[in-house]
Amino acid sequence: MLPAVPGATRVGTRAPVVDHGPQVGNRVALTFDADMTDGMLANLRSGKVRSYANLRILDLLEREQVPATFFLTGKWVQRYPEVTRRIAGNPRFELANHTYGHAAFTADCYDLPRQSVDTLAADVARTFEVIAPYGGRQTRYFRFPGLCHDAAALDALAPLGVTVVDGDVVSGDPFAKAWKPLVRAVLDHVRPGSVVIMHVTEANAAMTDEALPHILAGLAERGLVPAPLSEVLAAG
Repeated sequence: MLPAVPGATRVGTRAPVVDHGPQVGNRVALTFDADMTDGMLANLRSGKVRSYANLRILDLLEREQVPATFFLTGKWVQRYPEVTRRIAGNPRFELANHTYGHAAFTADCYDLPRQSVDTLAADVARTFEVIAPYGGRQTRYFRFPGLCHDAAALDALAPLGVTVVDGDVVSGDPFAKAWKPLVRAVLDHVRPGSVVIMHVTEANAAMTDEALPHILAGLAERGLVPAPLSEVLAAG
């Protein structure tokens, strides 16, 4: 039986980390990160970047009735409240936590802005507070920016009772210049129980919407069915 809130764990213990669900059955989880840093916000204000919200991805998922889980940064939610409301309003979509401002909590993490691990719990708690009013399928799943974490970071999350979700299929869509490599990256590694990592941040993942129809077709050919992350992790 699923807990009242998917991803919730006993408060006070080191946050568990999962890469995938049980490798049985035919379900896989499609997850989409919604990054937002201060630098990205500056790009939007200056007009250098048009959008970090890829609505074509949402259009396709909705049209094809495909379940997905969205790892949202607090700053992305605040910048795109209507898009967040759209995500939360879809019963096939789950909402999860990706920090407030997409800062790294370990060294050497893809040149992301660095934040002290001492601030991690407050940062993540703040993000849950930003997401909560939108309702929908809320979870206690959390993903570190860049998947960068260590023991100190996991210990810092203990008061929040979250489950850290990395993933076992990395699409590599940020800054990709073509869609075919993304399709190969997913379909060459996906298997029952997989957690696929993609992004919904249009300008920083411009090929994802082009790759997604081919990914969905390839999953179908393999007999794999997208499902919400909570269901994939609980399968079997």
